[in-house]
Amino acid sequence: MGRNLCCWIVLASFASSNSALAQPGAGDQVKSEGQLVQDLSGYRWKLKRMRPGQGIREGLHELPQADIETLVWMPARVPGDVYTDLWKAGALDDPYFGRNSVKAQWVMYDEWWYSLQFNVSEDLSGKVVRLEFDGVDYGCEVWLNGHALGRHEGMFSPFSFDVSHLIDADKDWHKGRNMLMVKLDPPPQVNHKVAGLKTPWFGDYWRDLVPFGIWRPVRLVATGKVRVDDLYVKSKLNADGSADVEVEVTLENHSDRNCDVSLPITLQGQNFSGPQHTGKIQASVEPGLQTLKTSIPIDQPELWWPWDLGKPNLYTAKLRVEEGDEVHDRSKTTFGIRQIKMDWNPGFTRDEVSYPRTVKLNGKNHFIRSACWGGPPDIFVGRTSPKEYKTLIDLAKAANMNNIRIFGWHPPEIPEFYQYCDEVGLTVWQDVIPLGTANISQEKAFVERIYAEAEATIKERRNHPSLILIEGGEEAFLRASDPQFTKRFLEELGRRLQQHVDLPYVPDSPLTCPIAQSVGYKPKEAVHALSYFYSMGKWLMEDWYSSLDFPIVPELAITSVPSVESLKKFIPEDELWPPGPSWGHHWADFHRLRMQNFDTFGDQRTGSLEEFVAATQDAQGTIFQLSVEHFRRAKPRCSGIALCHFITYWPDMKWAIVDNYQQPKRSYRYVQRGYQPLLVNLQFDRRRWKQDETFIGKVWIVNDTYQEYNDCKIKLEVLDENSTRLHEQSMEVAHIRKDSSSELTEIHWKIAGQVETQFHIQLSLLDREGESLSQNQYMLLIGDQAEARNRMKAMGQEKSSSNNVFTYGNYYRYFPDMIQQNDNDWQSQTQMPRADLSAPE
Repeated sequence: MGRNLCCWIVLASFASSNSALAQPGAGDQVKSEGQLVQDLSGYRWKLKRMRPGQGIREGLHELPQADIETLVWMPARVPGDVYTDLWKAGALDDPYFGRNSVKAQWVMYDEWWYSLQFNVSEDLSGKVVRLEFDGVDYGCEVWLNGHALGRHEGMFSPFSFDVSHLIDADKDWHKGRNMLMVKLDPPPQVNHKVAGLKTPWFGDYWRDLVPFGIWRPVRLVATGKVRVDDLYVKSKLNADGSADVEVEVTLENHSDRNCDVSLPITLQGQNFSGPQHTGKIQASVEPGLQTLKTSIPIDQPELWWPWDLGKPNLYTAKLRVEEGDEVHDRSKTTFGIRQIKMDWNPGFTRDEVSYPRTVKLNGKNHFIRSACWGGPPDIFVGRTSPKEYKTLIDLAKAANMNNIRIFGWHPPEIPEFYQYCDEVGLTVWQDVIPLGTANISQEKAFVERIYAEAEATIKERRNHPSLILIEGGEEAFLRASDPQFTKRFLEELGRRLQQHVDLPYVPDSPLTCPIAQSVGYKPKEAVHALSYFYSMGKWLMEDWYSSLDFPIVPELAITSVPSVESLKKFIPEDELWPPGPSWGHHWADFHRLRMQNFDTFGDQRTGSLEEFVAATQDAQGTIFQLSVEHFRRAKPRCSGIALCHFITYWPDMKWAIVDNYQQPKRSYRYVQRGYQPLLVNLQFDRRRWKQDETFIGKVWIVNDTYQEYNDCKIKLEVLDENSTRLHEQSMEVAHIRKDSSSELTEIHWKIAGQVETQFHIQLSLLDREGESLSQNQYMLLIGDQAEARNRMKAMGQEKSSSNNVFTYGNYYRYFPDMIQQNDNDWQSQTQMPRADLSAPE
C-alpha cells in the first residue's frame, strides 16, 4: 500500500507530563502546513507472549482503548526486536554472551503481541489519516481500536493503512485515546521459503536463532485529500556541464473528484551555499494514484563526489500540493547530482567477461576501495542506534574506504546508513535484497512477491546519491539446483529494478563458478577471494593472491579474534584461556587461526591469550594489506576490491576489522595503509628469505586520485627485529600521474646474516617540501620458503582430516572432552572443556 516518504522524523520529546504519567502517550504531534505527523516509535510499546493462535482466542485485539491492562506487559521498544526486549526485561540471559543463544530458541516458536496506547489531540476531520510501518520482521497482523486493519509479510517493504474513519481524536484524552495492536507471527524457520523477503539467519557467522520484531519506525500521518505517495529526484549531466533535474511525484487522490492541483518545487543546496532553483507542476489529478513529472535545469550544478574525488555536495528538494488556498500535503528529500556509467576493464576480452566493471562517476574512474558491510551493526536491531551507524561510517572513511558493499547475506540498511554515506562521500554497492545462496521456490506468486519486495526496497533508497551499483544475487549459482531458472529469475529481477532506478545491475556475484558458466556467464566475471581461508594449507599467502587476476573482487576474506577487552564482554571468564566452548560457538576456527598465524609469523603464537589474539589480528591485517596492494597495482585492469567484512552483526571470531563493540582491530591499521588513495608500496614474490640471500623487491606508486604530483622522493629503510636501521636509500620521482599505477624501480638488499628471524621495510613518499604523502611498512621473515609451504600443507591435511569427520560448523572437534577423544569425557558441569591448541606442526 502507499506511504509518505517525506516523514523520516525522529522525535525525542514526550507528550504532556500529565497524560504521559497517567495514561502513557506516544510521541509528539508535529504539525506543518497541510500535514500532521505523530511519531509512534520509542519505549512506550508493551510486549506479551502468547502461544500461536492464543492471542486472538483470548481477545487481545479487542482490549478497550482506555483499558490499563497492557501497562503490566513487558516494556518494548520500536524500532527493535523481541529478543532485546526480553533480555532487558530479565526474561532472557544476554543471547550474545557465551552460548546463551541456544537457551533462547524457545522465543521463536511463539507469537508476540505489541501494544501501544496513544492520544491524538488535533482535529483530523476531513483529513486522510494513515498508519505507516516502515518495516516489520517478518509477518504481522494489525488492529486499531479493535478493528482489523490487515496483514503484512515481508521484512523490507513498508506498508500502511488508511485509518481516517477509525482514529479517535479529541483534546479530551478520554475521547482521543487509541489502542494499536500488532501480532507478530513466530518467525519463519526455513529460509528457502522466505529468501529475499527476510534476512538469512544462517551462514558461518551466526547460530540458529531467528531474529524478528518491529524493526523500523511507525508513525501516524494526516494530510489533505491529495497526498504524496512517492517523490523521486534524478539528474542528467549534459555535455556543456549543466544538469537537468527530473522530479517525479506520485500522488494519491483520496477524494471522489478530480482535483486541480499545483505543486511548487524548490531545489536548494543542503551542505553548500548556492542559488535556489524552482519549478512547478500543475495537473488535474483523478481519484487514485497518478505520477507527474517535470524537469528543472541547473546551469552550474554542484556535483556529488566520493570524498577522494571531490566534495559530496547535496541538494534538498521540497514541494507542496496546493489546491487553491488549501495545502494538501508536502514532501522533501535529499539528493545529489551525479552521473554513473560503466566502462569495460582493459585487458579482458568479451569471451572472459559479460559486464563492464569500471565505475565512471561524473566521467572519472572510481576505483572501489571497499568492504562488505557485514551488518546491521547488530542482528538484534534493538541493540543498535543511529549514533553507532555514524561511528562506523566515520571509521570506514578513516580507513580510506570510498565504498561500502551490502552483500546478499545481509539486509538493505536503514535510512541513516545511506544518509551518512551521502554526507561523508562513501559510495554504496548493494545487493538490493538478501538472496544469498538461495534456491527459491519457482511458484509464480512467490517469485512475484520477491520482485515486489525488491522494487519497494529500491524505491525507498533510490534518491541517495551514494547508491551507485546494484546486484541481484549473492553466490546464487553456487548451489543452484536449476541454474536456468536462477538465470531467468535474476535477469528479470534486474529488469524490474531498472524500471525504477537508473543504475548499473549485475545478476549475481561472482558469476565465475562452473554452474554460472554452464548458463553462459564467463570465467573472469569476478572473484570471491575466499579460497585462501576455506582451502587453507593449499598455499602460502603470497602464492595465493599473486595468482588472482580478475576485473573486480567483490569479496576478500580472512578472520581474526577481537581484542581481549572485547572478548571479556561475550566470553565467560572461565572460558577465556585456554579457550572454552563459547569460543567455538562464536565461530573460532582454531585450525585456520593457527595456520594463518604460522603463515604470517612462522609461529602459531599460542603461548598466551594476548599473544594469540594480537597475532590473529596482525595476520588478518597482513593478508588483507598484501592482497589489496596486489589488486591495486593491477589497475585499470582491476577496478575494485571489497574486503569481507568491515563489521559483523554479533560478537564473533570471524571476518570483521571492527568488532561488535565498534573497536577497530589491529588489522584495521593495515587496511588503512593498503587503502591510501595515494599509495607507495612494495611488491615481492615471497615473504621468507635466507640469511645469505639478497632481498629483491619492486617499488610502486598507485594513485586513485585525479591530482598529479611532481618532484617527489621515496625514502626506503630496512630495520631489524629491534628497529635498528640496517639500510636506507632514496629514489627521485619526477612525476606521478593522476589515476595511475606505476612500477618505479627494483631494489636489492643483501641480508648477509644481519637479522635472525625477521626484518622490516618502511617506505615514505615525500613531496618537494619533504611533507609526507604516503607511508607504508612490511614485515618479512628469515626462513625457507619451500619448507614453509610443506608445513602449511601438512597443517592443511590435519585440518581436512578433522573436517572430514565433523561438519564445518561443528566446533566440538576442537574440544577433546566433548567428543570423548583420547579417553577423555565431559562428565560434569563443574568441568570446562578446553580447546586443544597443541596440534603437531
